[in-house]
Amino acid sequence: MDPIGLGTFLRTRREALQPEDVGMPRGPRRRTGGLRREEVASLVGMSPDYYARLERGAGAQPSEQMVAAIARGLRLSLPERDHLFTLAGHSTPRRTARTDHIAPALMRVLDRLQDTPAQIIGELGQTLAQTPPAVALLGDQTHYVGPARSAVYRWFTDPTSRTIYLPDDHDLHGRTFTAQLRQAAARGGPHSPAADLARELREKSTQFAALWDGHEIGLRYSAPKRFTHPEVGRLDLHCQTLIDPDTDHALLVFTATPGTPSHDMLQLLAVLGHTSVTT
Repeated sequence: MDPIGLGTFLRTRREALQPEDVGMPRGPRRRTGGLRREEVASLVGMSPDYYARLERGAGAQPSEQMVAAIARGLRLSLPERDHLFTLAGHSTPRRTARTDHIAPALMRVLDRLQDTPAQIIGELGQTLAQTPPAVALLGDQTHYVGPARSAVYRWFTDPTSRTIYLPDDHDLHGRTFTAQLRQAAARGGPHSPAADLARELREKSTQFAALWDGHEIGLRYSAPKRFTHPEVGRLDLHCQTLIDPDTDHALLVFTATPGTPSHDMLQLLAVLGHTSVTT
């Protein structure tokens, strides 16, 4: 680990960002350019004191997970991310098209959707970033580890993951998840993470095994997704998807038809999301 080099690099990257670059308000009393240390700490999910120590070259070595979070919070490019890992004393993550590192351009789009439920997911349904309204709608889906990071895995192994959706739609969700995983496994090959996940799910879920043996392919959600939220009730939402072809990450944006009860409830959720973050 190079504490001084790490601290200098963090400071220069922080000072190169403006609040607008990360979806934050500038505020009336900002005297200096760049982000404040506490703002970066908030983006990354660490204490301001620990982040300040890292910039001073006095902090303990951050974990690989923390370095990845810092890279994402500072909107680093892949070369900058790799450099950050090296300075922090870790091996550079293997470069693949399906990395968890979100492209800065896609993060900038997400930053401008802070009043809308939106999230970025990986190829296996792992949630990489969420807006506050998305957390209010779906819960925090970024804290899972291991196979549970995948929404497909949770669907077939954790019954609580289904409660947000109408029971009448559970069969379609299960079939669609399975079909999408089959496509990912076909693209990646028999030794891909998608194929590994399919093999593990076959062992853990008889329902998944039966659906997998059905060989359905090409299923998509054409109608609005129907949610049952514990605080606001029923919501019928459209899900628009933007694909980053370089990483296979997908930006999901949930909207409702104006003038409908779902539209009103979605606006309420936006308030709830910002309130929970403020609290």
